[in-house]
Amino acid sequence: MTMNNMPGIQSRGTSRDIKILGFNRNIFFTGLTSFLTDTSVKMIYSVMPMFLMSIGASKASLGLIEGVAESTASLVKALSGFWSDKIGKNKPFMLVGYAISAIIMPLYAFVISPIQVLVLRFAERFGKGIRTAPRDSLIAASVTNKDTGRSFGLQKAMDNSGAIAGPLMAFAMLSLFPDNYRLLFLVAGIPAIAGIFVIIFGIKEIRKSKAELFQKFRFRDFSKRYYLFLGIIFIFTLGNSTDALLLVKANEAGIKVALIPLVYLVTNAVSVIASIPVGSLSDRVGKEKILVVGFLIYALVYFGFGRSSDTAVIISLFALYGLYSAATDGIQKAFVSDIVDTNKKGTGLGIYNALVGITLLPASIIAGVLYDKVDSRIPFYFGAVMAILAAILMGIFAITALRTPTAVGTTAGNPDRKA
Repeated sequence: MTMNNMPGIQSRGTSRDIKILGFNRNIFFTGLTSFLTDTSVKMIYSVMPMFLMSIGASKASLGLIEGVAESTASLVKALSGFWSDKIGKNKPFMLVGYAISAIIMPLYAFVISPIQVLVLRFAERFGKGIRTAPRDSLIAASVTNKDTGRSFGLQKAMDNSGAIAGPLMAFAMLSLFPDNYRLLFLVAGIPAIAGIFVIIFGIKEIRKSKAELFQKFRFRDFSKRYYLFLGIIFIFTLGNSTDALLLVKANEAGIKVALIPLVYLVTNAVSVIASIPVGSLSDRVGKEKILVVGFLIYALVYFGFGRSSDTAVIISLFALYGLYSAATDGIQKAFVSDIVDTNKKGTGLGIYNALVGITLLPASIIAGVLYDKVDSRIPFYFGAVMAILAAILMGIFAITALRTPTAVGTTAGNPDRKA
């Protein structure tokens, strides 16, 4: 039996030939896995702030729990990305990472204190840390026709489709069983378990030759553009605190707890509709331009959250927040994929994901403390200012890249043209 005929393994050529709905099979099934897992996660996440406060958590502790969970597991994202590049495999990391999350989901039903939520949240994010960079690396390796923006746009759209299904299911369950968070947590594990079977039977490993493997990490192996981009992302993320505070703001503005999942659904619905078109647009006009627009939209949204308590305005801001998400999350990963060499994509994406996760700790703590101790408007104004600064720097970054040729890296808009 040849390597190409072995179950679960495909050569680069073979894996790229099979299409489902116009997408490479790996990209499609990776998206489906994300849809199922995100359905589970968002069933829980859409009600977690209210559940935590029902068991004695403060608003500051909401930010602390999210920040610690994301940041302490973030190093795993960089390590798993490097390890997947080193051995030339992504599927095993995806399988283990998604399995950890699937096991953790139902355990929320048995917690009685915020510290237990922190432990489970850390374990679940640890699983995400294991799978994220290898998954993104597999997507990048499966891209055809240089449509990285479109491919990562599908991933984002499927993520957010799950983020629509999850809150809808949460809304239905809370309507039938008011305040029965624990039953909701038990049911939430089912879609995530289904996602494991999609990985096993749907995703095919892309075989790499020994010469393609990334054996040793050195900082100089990555371009200056890559590090400058990470610096801009750090500045932006410092003002990008946990979405839990947005949900709390919505509740304080007069939106009932049972309706909070539907408000969060608005964000994800807009993101689903916009992600693939925006991703395709970024492939044509340049990802830097789309990111500048995305940062400015975020600034507008956060300024609006700080300024208004009108429920109609809040719901409109959640819709606009979905457009911001479509213009940034997948685009940032696609841009990293464009400017990092083929054999280092897992490592490059892992470092990017780790930076975002680590920065969420100070970002969430700052926002939570400002909300609780200073004024509920201040964390939103702080986020808006940081987003505007990131947009200005991203604009300078794009102009400089056009004027200054480099020996390493490619432009976001055209991966074949030297920056």
